[in-house]
Amino acid sequence: MDFEQLKRYRNEQNAFARKLGIQVTDIGPGYARAVKAAHEDETNPAHTVHGGVYFTLGDVTAGAASASHGVVSATVCADYHYLRSAHAGDTLTAEAREVKSGKTLCVYDVRITDQTGTLLGSGVYTYILLDKPLKF
Repeated sequence: MDFEQLKRYRNEQNAFARKLGIQVTDIGPGYARAVKAAHEDETNPAHTVHGGVYFTLGDVTAGAASASHGVVSATVCADYHYLRSAHAGDTLTAEAREVKSGKTLCVYDVRITDQTGTLLGSGVYTYILLDKPLKF
């Protein structure tokens, strides 16, 4: 598998991630990393980054790690824990690591940190591997 080509494909073909400014920076076997700058229009009434931004960043990153299997996959479920708040201007980095690789289900541990390395949250995302090869 050409992981550089897969990374380009993921960044070009995920319109929602592009809209949010999420950039996959690394993909390897069962692993991915993505970054995103937090903006003022992504904050909630408490003036912190909205939880949906964290959740989506985690999902995009785990999805990229799942794509390392070379087949189309889909999120089955996820459990995310919000630990600390980020603010507009912060840079969020998500890293997804595969903790279980099965025939049909794969599970990823995702950790999101800010630009100082402070852990903002973590989650477990489960994907189903579909019987459809990725074409890029």
